[in-house]
Amino acid sequence: MPNQQVTLRPTQDADLDALFEFQLNEEAAYLAAFMPQNHTDPVAYRAKYCRFLRDPTIHMQTILVDGVLAGSIAKFEIEGDAEITYWLDRSFWGRGVATAALRHFLLIEPARPVFGRVAFDNFGSQKVLTNCGFRKAGTARGFASARQAEVAEFIYQLP
Repeated sequence: MPNQQVTLRPTQDADLDALFEFQLNEEAAYLAAFMPQNHTDPVAYRAKYCRFLRDPTIHMQTILVDGVLAGSIAKFEIEGDAEITYWLDRSFWGRGVATAALRHFLLIEPARPVFGRVAFDNFGSQKVLTNCGFRKAGTARGFASARQAEVAEFIYQLP
């Protein structure tokens, strides 16, 4: 859909119920791989993300497509490194929304370098990162709770 308008706005508490529902999609959870064990618990989800909304080191934005809530994107820090994460409702996959959202986000998020981590077989997210200028910088292995297995992940970096 080339005429769709992808915009970002600060995430609000009112967005959390829809964002929780998006991440319950089994295919999406499998591809994301590295999720909290309790990702299906709405009380735990809301508590965690309400805390994130108040954390000044986390920059959370809601993705809108033609004014419809479509997902989220955020910058957070791990051991001093800036990392990005994004999540789209399954109905918006394959339409260029994640790439457009990440491009917009990188214009308003000044942290550099910024890293993105993606499961080795999440080809869609790998394409989004490379389309936005990220380059593969390494690999790691970790336990993926959504798969109940250790999997490889690729680490991408935007200098």
